[in-house]
Amino acid sequence: MHNDILRHLNPALSRISAYAVEGGQEAPVKLNQNESPFDLPMWLKESIASEFVREPWNRYPDILPYRGIEAYAEFLGVSSRRVIMGNGSNELLYTIFMAVLGPGRKILIPEPSFSLYEKIALLMQAEIVGVPMRRSLDFDPDAILDRAKAQDVDLIVLSTPNNPTGKSIAPEDIRRIARESGAIVLVDEAYIEFSRFESALPLVDELPNVVILRTMSKALALAGMRIGFAIAQEPLMAELAKPKIPFASSRLAEITLRQVLANYSIVTDAVSYILDEREHLYQELELMEGVEPFLGDTNFLIIRVGDAGAVFRSLRSRGVLVRNVSGYPLMEGCLRCNVGLKDENRCLIDGLRSIRP
Repeated sequence: MHNDILRHLNPALSRISAYAVEGGQEAPVKLNQNESPFDLPMWLKESIASEFVREPWNRYPDILPYRGIEAYAEFLGVSSRRVIMGNGSNELLYTIFMAVLGPGRKILIPEPSFSLYEKIALLMQAEIVGVPMRRSLDFDPDAILDRAKAQDVDLIVLSTPNNPTGKSIAPEDIRRIARESGAIVLVDEAYIEFSRFESALPLVDELPNVVILRTMSKALALAGMRIGFAIAQEPLMAELAKPKIPFASSRLAEITLRQVLANYSIVTDAVSYILDEREHLYQELELMEGVEPFLGDTNFLIIRVGDAGAVFRSLRSRGVLVRNVSGYPLMEGCLRCNVGLKDENRCLIDGLRSIRP
C-alpha cells in the first residue's frame, strides 16, 4: 500500500497487530482458548432452534437486545436499567473504552492482563499506565491504587480472575481502589464462576464508578453465540451505552441466553466437573519434574516449563493444542492450558511427561 494512502489511517495501527491464535483453532485435544469442554445438549439446542425459526429473519432485531437484558437482569436480581448486553464482552470493551478514553485520557492496566485492553486503548490514543503483577503473578492492590492516584487515571481495568495469570483480586481491594482512586473501575469477571472469591457485583450498589463485565463464553459454554453483559449504576450505564452499536445482538443469542438460564443446572454441573478436574490436573502437574504449575481461579492453569516454545510445538505435534503465553511480562517460559475432559487432560499430562527430561 502506498504511503500516501497509509497517512490517512489511524497512526495507532502501527503499534498493534491483528488478533491471531498461534497453532490454529483445530486439534484433537484443544486446550488453548479457555473454552468449556461441554457443548449444550442436543435437546436444548433443538428447543432453541425451534423457537428461533419462528422469528422473522427479514426484520431487524431490537435496537438493543431488551429481552436478553431483562432475562439476565432478572437472573442477577438487578434492575434492567443497570444492564447492557453485547455481542460478546469484547464488543462491550470497545463500547466502554470508546465512552471513557481518547487522546489525553489515561487507563491503568495491571501487567500482564488480557491483551485486548491495551489494543483498544492504543486505538483510542489513550495513555496506558502499567502496574506489574507480583512475581507470584498475584495482583498488587497497593501499587495499583498508588499509581492510579499519582497519575490521576480515568479508567482502571481489572480482569479478575485474570487472564492470562489465573489470579484474582479480592472484592475488598476492588472496593478500596474504586473509593480512593475516583476513576471508573471496570471489573472483568469473565471467569468468576470458577473463582474462590465472590463476585464484585455487590459493589455496584455501593459505588457509582464500578462497572462489572460478564461473558457467557466460559462457564455458560456459549463462546460460539457471542453474548456478554455490563452492569453499572443507571446514570453511568446510560452514558457508557451511548457508543453501543445498534442491532449488534441477534434474536438467536437472546433466545439461547434465556433458555440456558432457565436450565442453569447444566452450567453448575459443568463448572463442578471443571473445578474437580482442575484440582486433579494441578496435583499431577505439581508432581511433574520440570513443570511449575500456578494455582489459579479460572478454568485454565498456567505452567512454567522452561522452553515454552519447544514444549508448545512438541505438544502440538502430539495433537494437544495449548497457548504459549511466554511473551507476557513475568511469564517467561509459561504455557496456558484450559481444563478439558478427563481424557483430554490425560493427553496433556502424557504429552508433557513424554517430552520432559
